[in-house]
Amino acid sequence: MEAVAMSGGGTRVRSRLRQLIGVMTVAAMAGTTAVACGSDGANEESSANGTVTLEFAQWWAPELPEGAFDKLMAEFTAQNPKIKVKLLSGPYASTKQQLVAGAASKTLPDVVGLDGAWVSDFAKQGAIADLTELMADAKYDSSQLASQIQIKDKTYMVPVVNFVYPLFVNNDLLKKAGVTTPPTTRTQFLDAAKKVSALGGNVKGWALPLDTAVPNGIQNDVMSWLWASGGSMLTDDGKADLKSDQVKSTVDFVKSLNDANVIAPGSLTMKEQDKVEKFTTGQVGMVIDSLAHITLIKKNNPSLKFTVAPIPAVDGYTGKRGIPYASWGIGVSNSSKHKAEAFKLVQFLMSKQTNAQLSTLANGFPGNKTATPDFSKSDPMFKTAFDIYQAGYPANEFVGLPKSEDLMRSFDEQLQLTLTGKQSVDDTLTKAQESWTSVLS
Repeated sequence: MEAVAMSGGGTRVRSRLRQLIGVMTVAAMAGTTAVACGSDGANEESSANGTVTLEFAQWWAPELPEGAFDKLMAEFTAQNPKIKVKLLSGPYASTKQQLVAGAASKTLPDVVGLDGAWVSDFAKQGAIADLTELMADAKYDSSQLASQIQIKDKTYMVPVVNFVYPLFVNNDLLKKAGVTTPPTTRTQFLDAAKKVSALGGNVKGWALPLDTAVPNGIQNDVMSWLWASGGSMLTDDGKADLKSDQVKSTVDFVKSLNDANVIAPGSLTMKEQDKVEKFTTGQVGMVIDSLAHITLIKKNNPSLKFTVAPIPAVDGYTGKRGIPYASWGIGVSNSSKHKAEAFKLVQFLMSKQTNAQLSTLANGFPGNKTATPDFSKSDPMFKTAFDIYQAGYPANEFVGLPKSEDLMRSFDEQLQLTLTGKQSVDDTLTKAQESWTSVLS
């Protein structure tokens, strides 16, 4: 696999090393311990015998089999008897809320689970530590990391587990439409979408969620076409580059799908969960979706026959294909009095054995590129997706960007004007470029 380097004079996915994916797809679970950001002295606890207690806030434990993450922390303490870990576990949404408040007041727990979308703001506030320094102090070999989230050459987050967004294909619908294999190019995709849509009824070829209240469809369902063909929406120094031929080709392609009437109705107000529901109920032939939804889809419609495939690339493209992803990232509080001990916990989670174990438990892909998940007890599609991941590279240029959700929303608003025939693709890209430049300059 290639390695991936995320950096930028602002922040941009620059290289093509592998790394990975995932999510945002964190389904909240109730009944867990609320996240409580460290109050004065709470994250500085140490006993008279030198034992240190680290606070670790994350949303991961509720997503894993009950007790699994506690067991990993017990293993860490067994290896590091002078370091104990106090887990602060909560659903994703409440964890985000608490960490945002903690970052503003400089009271973050010692170790924090991070979404890449938070990194820029937290780093700008000085709330999270420069991991580059901690790696150097610990003489840590960072070459084993699949990726690092950097701002101005300083690492602030390490992706621990990644979750990818491949193409989901309804095998029965495509077969009924006379399409024998999943499309691999944009032309083949448009053709397959037309044939599936021609089946009639309420069936369409593709679903595109563009609700501006939750604008992640721009990341997962629009820019994914760009990245699948090796394209970029940013310049090498992290500035907006939306008027490039590659981005224009991507938006032209999405518009061609819209013009061909192969997109499920209601796109402008459709959310991600609506897209998943339409695929689950057999109303669309293809969607770009998170692996995290495989289990959900199978649970809600056991008879649905579907598979995962690489996102189609522009015709003639032969390079590696980027695939959107989201991550469970990790960082260290800048206000922690125990940064060295905190980094030992980071090292433990990123070790080959622990990272493989955690990835297997999470049905995700490892952040340590030498680790391999155990697929022996998982759905075969996870192994298929892992092969897709290894053949390409994880790509999400929104990770680490400031105000990334606002960037998606402003692009979304302009794209909607194009899809409703109110302005040209060129006007959309020009106006989106102006909006992004004010943020990324």
